Amino acid sequence: MKRGLVATATATIETPVSSVWEALVNPETIRQYMFGTTVSSDWRPGSAITWAGEWQGRKYEDRGTITRIQPGRLLEYTHYSPLSGLPDVPGSYHTVTIELEDLGGRTEVRLSQDNNATEEARQHSEKNWAAMLDGMKALLES
Repeated sequence: MKRGLVATATATIETPVSSVWEALVNPETIRQYMFGTTVSSDWRPGSAITWAGEWQGRKYEDRGTITRIQPGRLLEYTHYSPLSGLPDVPGSYHTVTIELEDLGGRTEVRLSQDNNATEEARQHSEKNWAAMLDGMKALLES
């Protein structure tokens, strides 16, 4: 169940679902399109996921939990960033849902992030997710 304002982003990538899925769960590939972040997870429901790196000159280590995973179809996780300035409590976490649809050799990627506190925060999240998907698309289509 989505909470609060929901940011969305979509992309159609000219590559099969299997390639897009691999890009979603392979830390070396993620680093190439997701702003240089280092992701760590065993990609199982209930498992931790962390992102570490530097954003706009500030080091970060974000965290969350894999909530749902259906290989080749769906990846969902919670996400919290200490850089948000919010306390590390359940109400400060977003849920990010990434759905893949096979379009016969192409893949539609639909992403949503809930619990954005303001319209400005929702728009900021949409801009960041669109940039991430653009980076993934450029990488996979090159």
